Amino acid sequence: MQHQKILVVEDEKPIADIVTYNLEKEGFEVAWERDGGDGLRRAQDLVPDLIVLDLMLPGMDGLQVCQALRGDSRTRDIRILMLTAREEETDEIVGFNMGADDYVTKPFRVRALIHRIKALLRRNSATAPGRDQISIHGIEIDRLHHNASINGVSLDLTPTEFRILWTLSSQPGRPFSRHELMDMARGEDANALERTIDVHVRSLRKKLSESADLIETVRGVGYRLQRK
Repeated sequence: MQHQKILVVEDEKPIADIVTYNLEKEGFEVAWERDGGDGLRRAQDLVPDLIVLDLMLPGMDGLQVCQALRGDSRTRDIRILMLTAREEETDEIVGFNMGADDYVTKPFRVRALIHRIKALLRRNSATAPGRDQISIHGIEIDRLHHNASINGVSLDLTPTEFRILWTLSSQPGRPFSRHELMDMARGEDANALERTIDVHVRSLRKKLSESADLIETVRGVGYRLQRK
């Protein structure tokens, strides 16, 4: 049986050691780098299933590494969980805009971190069979080639934003709960991740620009895309 590979990029060795130990105990194959540039090169060579990426790193910082990973076709779809000592929402939004899939602040509980990692890895790929393109409200989505545009203008979306837009566009008018959206975007067990959906949707609306209102908030439920 092939083990899932996780790369830990963290300059504080005690943190890296405890994360590595617990991930290996869960059956994962773990690699570790303490420098941002070395972490980027290791990711390009290893192509892991998930990267635990610290924000404050020597060499390249975590946001620079994240941006480089998302700009490379070989590493674009790797799940990224970012670690940081900062708690400000602005840092969280910047992290997601750069392409992070989740965001955990230090200090953290190891069990909670492992839960979040497992949830990210349990990506739900159950989407409509044989359907790889959607066209609605000027939005064009090509799932096969991972392209999205609106009114002819290409959208630079993170993998999570892309999956959320695909999910909403696949059933216009249907309200999706935050839990459902995180199931579609990340994995079957998204309870611990539900709090981040508003950040992703806010970023997605910003990228839709004048068409941001196409994504409607359904009070007490979640979000939907306008009907035709």
